[in-house]
Amino acid sequence: MTREITVGKVKIGGANPLVLIAGPCVVEDEQSAVFHAEAIKEIAERVGLPFIFKSSYDKANRSSIDSFRGPGLKQGLEILRIVREKTGVPVLSDVHCRSDVEIVKAVLDIIQIPALLSRQTDLITACALTGKAVNIKKGQFMSPADMQNVVGKVVKTGNRRLLLTERGVTFGYNNLVSDMRSLDIMRKFGYPVMYDATHSVQLPGERGISSGGQRGFIPGLCRAAAAMGCDGIFVEVHRSPDQAPCDGPNMLELDKLEDLLRQVKEIDKIVKPL
Repeated sequence: MTREITVGKVKIGGANPLVLIAGPCVVEDEQSAVFHAEAIKEIAERVGLPFIFKSSYDKANRSSIDSFRGPGLKQGLEILRIVREKTGVPVLSDVHCRSDVEIVKAVLDIIQIPALLSRQTDLITACALTGKAVNIKKGQFMSPADMQNVVGKVVKTGNRRLLLTERGVTFGYNNLVSDMRSLDIMRKFGYPVMYDATHSVQLPGERGISSGGQRGFIPGLCRAAAAMGCDGIFVEVHRSPDQAPCDGPNMLELDKLEDLLRQVKEIDKIVKPL
């Protein structure tokens, strides 16, 4: 059993049921962010799953210099603050630079370390020293066992509010594959483990100046992760993925979320009975 981490009113890990982390890949504007947060919250409440809203104020690791990154630190954080205030749900976003850390801690409930930065010791340490919950995505280039050293970097700061996220591993060029054994391996480190189904179906750089994706595999992978006993599902969701400014091919359609959540909740009940 993993350590229980509390974020707002949401309890993650331990003997608690599955948690949902969801939202559009990037903050597009205030209206879109609030719409998605409220819509997903309603769905999560109907299904009975705790919900944390995710959206990035700045995606600094885009394929192309011309790719949409989001509104940036100041405007993006203000929109996330508004989302948090209007919906009452915790918010999560990525941090790419140490210089952002002291600013974001006033708004974010969970600070996320992107997969491509999962070995950046100074960034990880700075985020952990805020005392905030930290979600670290396992790098596409790392084995699950390698994440034990990453855990050590956080724990050495005295922060035990740690989540680990699986998001696929490099499988040749422009492709990822999910090794579900990694969920079990990383849970043995004692901290909650999330499964990011949407980035796991991404095809990095497949379109040359942007990434592709195979969103049709999202439901099956979510069900498999729930069956492995993960502590939460991470799903990027959009009402019109094909019109989204980035990561559309690997985002789940909003109108398909509720059925999927009902399925994974039932699986979670079997795997983690009361």
